[in-house]
Amino acid sequence: MNRFELLKGEHKKRIAAVNVHEDKLMELNNTLLQNIKEHLPKLEELLNSVNEDHTYGDMVYRFYHGSFKVYWVQGVTEKIIKTLKNLAPEGVTFNNQFEEIFKEGTGKVFSNDHNNKWSMHTRPMLEAFFHAKYFLEMAVKYGKELDKAPMSLPSGWAGLLYYYNLR
Repeated sequence: MNRFELLKGEHKKRIAAVNVHEDKLMELNNTLLQNIKEHLPKLEELLNSVNEDHTYGDMVYRFYHGSFKVYWVQGVTEKIIKTLKNLAPEGVTFNNQFEEIFKEGTGKVFSNDHNNKWSMHTRPMLEAFFHAKYFLEMAVKYGKELDKAPMSLPSGWAGLLYYYNLR
């Protein structure tokens, strides 16, 4: 066997490996979508709760008002993420960038000295909340719109797949 034939054989092996990976990824995407669909009423209920003025509107207001009550947004964020993580197909990990945002925006306890650097202490909480809310919105949206995971990805579905490290 000459060098060209060896390279051609290796190329075929790599293509086959990529195809297996793509098939597995599509299977995981469909599992995620089915999990979303199975829990859609609960996801919609949570999203409606998050969007109510006493949550979404109030948390943003509390940030600008300088109220310690903005710290309550952490509980909402944690609830959203716990719900979304429970939808993950077995063995799926979560996006490192989001995990960093989540870590920086949760687990904080108010202290009076935070008032001196309000934005530094509280803005990460809202950032984590907004990202979590986005992923929840995308789960609800595509849980309603999609029958199966698409090959050509709408941006919101692709964003949600990034959360689950499936893109």
